[in-house]
Amino acid sequence: MSLQELETQLRPIFLAALAGDAAAYRLFLDTISVRLRGYLRQMLARAGRSEPSEAEDVLQETLLALHLARHTYDAASPVTAWAHAIARYKLVDHLRRSGRHAGALPLEDEADRLAVPAEAGATEARLDLARAMAALPERTRRLIDQVKFQGASIAEAAGSTGMTETAAKVAIHRGLQAMAKFLSKRRAGP
Repeated sequence: MSLQELETQLRPIFLAALAGDAAAYRLFLDTISVRLRGYLRQMLARAGRSEPSEAEDVLQETLLALHLARHTYDAASPVTAWAHAIARYKLVDHLRRSGRHAGALPLEDEADRLAVPAEAGATEARLDLARAMAALPERTRRLIDQVKFQGASIAEAAGSTGMTETAAKVAIHRGLQAMAKFLSKRRAGP
């Protein structure tokens, strides 16, 4: 099945799932899991990792992230591109945690090929993100920037701000929650 055919199949199912249809949600997760499993295995193999359990671990992290981030899905965007982007981020996180550099992964993948060009939307999203970051306390903003954007470890970021790792984790978590709330309000708009 081509990516476009998958998108045509999954989009209405996912929209029904977002509207509260539990059966549609289960079908979406089952269907996207097959595609993401293959994608993750392929990408891990390109990074020199071929252990099937590793792909399953990243898949489970991805499915959890899809579930937790389902409210962030923009109905104007392809659902497969959104899911692949989350899978790619989870894969990069996994490789970073396991001591492997994610630089071996190709920059262009299925999500990039399917994504709709949206320069204006991207500019607006960057502005919204900058505004959400600006609303945070300086130390929290620095922690999030270092860990989420620059790829530093929690320990490195905590050390640079004079915090314990636990305090840094809590600050990052609360900061991300505040950003999500800020962005949700912006999206709801007047």
